[in-house]
Amino acid sequence: MPDSESITVLLQQWGGGDSQARDRLMPLVYDELQRLARRAWSGENAGHTLQPTALVHEAFARLVDAQVDWQDRAHFYALCARMMRRLLINHAESRNAAKRGSGIAPLTWDDDLAAQDASFDDVLSIDQALTQLATFDPRKAELIELQYFAGLSFREMSDVTGLSSSTLDRELRLARAWLKTALSASA
Repeated sequence: MPDSESITVLLQQWGGGDSQARDRLMPLVYDELQRLARRAWSGENAGHTLQPTALVHEAFARLVDAQVDWQDRAHFYALCARMMRRLLINHAESRNAAKRGSGIAPLTWDDDLAAQDASFDDVLSIDQALTQLATFDPRKAELIELQYFAGLSFREMSDVTGLSSSTLDRELRLARAWLKTALSASA
């Protein structure tokens, strides 16, 4: 994995308008973004039309067009995770547009959800609950995004957020419990 400081320096240069810094950054982060997207896709249905490579390219393309004051590597990966989540949600919403009112079964939170075949409906239900969680506890919502949408391990989340693994474990357990309750209540 590339040096965190070199990524931060390139991000800050890019944020300052240096497009060459952006071009030097892409090869440093591309493999990591690809790996995260592939891991996130490991539980998807075989017929899924949005593939990991397309997700990485689309997320990065949207971030290139955004005016972001890049802070550091953690900020970059958090925004990438958020952008990937938004792209997955948009894709699920467009796929479900034809199915509106088709008697979709309610979803309950399962700790193994990331390893299961999540339907588009599941993604949308989780997004709604996660958005609600973010209104009163943004850190827990971000950790869920990093783990389930970006596929980061505890070690990677610790690197990105600066939180200890015991804090990550506690925060994620509480977030999963809240999501399970929220999704059960919506059922």
